[in-house]
Amino acid sequence: MTDLTGLDLTRKLIAFNTISPPGDEAECARFIADLLETAGFQIAWHDWQPNRPNLIATLPATEEMARGAIVYSGHLDTVPLGQVDWSEDPFAGEIKDGRMYGRGTSDMKSGVAGCIMAGLALAQEPVRRAEVKLIFSAGEETGCEGVLALAEHPDLLGTCDALVVAEPTDNRPFIGHKGALWMSLVHKGVTAHGSMPEKGKNAIFAACASIDVLRGFDFGVEAHPVMGGPSLNVGNMSAGLNINSVPDLARVGVDIRSTVGQSNAQIKAQLGALLGDDVDIEPMTDMDHVYTDPDHPWMQQAFSVVEEVTGQRPEVGTATYFTDASVLKPAMGDPATLIIGPGAMAMAHQTDEYFETALMDPCVEVFTRLGRLHIM
Repeated sequence: MTDLTGLDLTRKLIAFNTISPPGDEAECARFIADLLETAGFQIAWHDWQPNRPNLIATLPATEEMARGAIVYSGHLDTVPLGQVDWSEDPFAGEIKDGRMYGRGTSDMKSGVAGCIMAGLALAQEPVRRAEVKLIFSAGEETGCEGVLALAEHPDLLGTCDALVVAEPTDNRPFIGHKGALWMSLVHKGVTAHGSMPEKGKNAIFAACASIDVLRGFDFGVEAHPVMGGPSLNVGNMSAGLNINSVPDLARVGVDIRSTVGQSNAQIKAQLGALLGDDVDIEPMTDMDHVYTDPDHPWMQQAFSVVEEVTGQRPEVGTATYFTDASVLKPAMGDPATLIIGPGAMAMAHQTDEYFETALMDPCVEVFTRLGRLHIM
């Protein structure tokens, strides 16, 4: 494996079918663990579900530790292929016109490969004054389930000073992302014959009243200068079994994206007060926002590294999606957190998913330089 490249490794990772559900990340994780253990990493496992482990690989410091660990994070599961036929084999990692095709090329096995390649390079450093840790999770695509379970085991996670999340950003460094609060609003009524609606209580009417409340909902916070303002979307609704009955149950699916200055718990409390006791709020996904001040010394250093490697000073920005960092950042001592990876943001979850192969080597170089600076 001495001549292994980032592209070679990405192709090997693509060959593992880790579509979630069911995930089955174990074989892929064992392949990674063997690589890292051979290089000197200490391997720990958290078996979240059968055949769905979280992998924690730690490269020990060689000297007295000058600072906390640097952690590289990624997930091994991918989303389903979709219902449209692919033009390329989704598990072959074929390269055409500078693009590698396959499920997970962008989201996010190219990023995982970048983490591993950096880890292998850092293992060759003779002096390390900080630990290097790689955390590869299962079940991220279904609501960060793997790391949520892992966070209940602080002895496995430990703490760190810096966290690099290799999600797809086209190698642009992001200092955070919005939070996600997905809820199902449950409205209960009383059924009756459709010709005598006065005998019942229509749950759809109650749901419509809630939607009116949501339409006018004021978060009460100013837009953040980098992350922007929070948002609310009614994404789906289900109610009624047949047209000639009064529906006694209606559900409204709500997708809220939260920002700096307001927690998901505060938003839930606001909505609960407005909707009243007759509406049951069932949580689906609850991920708080992630943000590190761009003036943080480590973040300044990270942006300088990206500029050195790419030749361009990157703009400060945040991601639109949420990541495992929503769980890992608070669980690991609130480290400075950077989201950066070679995958294409626009290609995540797409048919004929690909990433630009030219971004692989710069990603590995950025990750490696960040690690070297941290362990010096």
